[in-house]
Amino acid sequence: MHIKLQSPLDMHLHLREGVMLQNVTPFTAAVFAGAVVMPNLVDPVDSLEKVRAYRKKIKECENTENFAPYMTLFFKQYSRQQLLDAKNEIIGIKLYPAGITTQSENGVSDISAINETLGYMEELGIPLLVHGETGGFVMDREKEFLGAYQQFAENFPNLHIIMEHITTADAVTIVDHYENVSATVTLHHLLITLDDVAGGLLEPDLFCKPIAKTPKDRAALQDAVFSGHPRIMFGSDSAPHPRHKKECCGCAAGIFSAPVALPMLAQLFDDAGKLDLLQNFVSGIACSRYGITPLQKTITLEKKPWLVPELYHDLKPFAAGQRLSWSQVI
Repeated sequence: MHIKLQSPLDMHLHLREGVMLQNVTPFTAAVFAGAVVMPNLVDPVDSLEKVRAYRKKIKECENTENFAPYMTLFFKQYSRQQLLDAKNEIIGIKLYPAGITTQSENGVSDISAINETLGYMEELGIPLLVHGETGGFVMDREKEFLGAYQQFAENFPNLHIIMEHITTADAVTIVDHYENVSATVTLHHLLITLDDVAGGLLEPDLFCKPIAKTPKDRAALQDAVFSGHPRIMFGSDSAPHPRHKKECCGCAAGIFSAPVALPMLAQLFDDAGKLDLLQNFVSGIACSRYGITPLQKTITLEKKPWLVPELYHDLKPFAAGQRLSWSQVI
């Protein structure tokens, strides 16, 4: 059994920088027509000059010609002219609450003080991508941020707002309620719960932010995705860290799923009897919501067992050592 995916897109991706950028970019560029690249580097991507420099480095690492890195700016207070100059070279601006995740120390500390920039974004048609968590109790952080999403959606009705990597049933209700709100869902949040992370021996390679939630929340995400929700799309949030950052005290948050994303999605959708919805989830919805036309690329997957390697370079992938029922045709 084979399926062909046309121009699959990853709408939330971390490529990092330096040697890590060189090592991980080819995994995504080989199978996706494009990906939305996160800007939370050590020195955040918060100017047009930095966008151009980072895109150039990504292009040098691709090993392919039919992959488009969709660039983002790190949210700060921008002037209208700065946004006008950047508009055609970015897909959106990524808002991180200050200190909420990896390299977000320079993020937003006062949500109530950013309306001017949001107004410019609405006027110019620049989407707002949001890591929606507070600094509260870890299981409640996404829920506590939902009020901010409501304010954004109601105060800026023509602003396209993307709730990144949603993890809860409550978040799905916000997407349902507001036409100007979309969401990305990761592969791992469709599969794991907190019990997988910490129910037995601690699994550092399943530790991510937002943290995996309850079986009820996972079921709500699956129900939304398998219903063909028109505003919920795939974003891997693949976030690589070297072994010494995962197997240590103070383990870094992030799951490296880029090498396995499409085969595992095919297996998940196949098991649910929803393979017919996979194309839209990994491409069609993103094209519609962002108004993009991706590069042409056809990826063929087959129902053939594949053993996921334990390591790629110094990186442990999601499902390392597991035998999947789907694989990519090379």
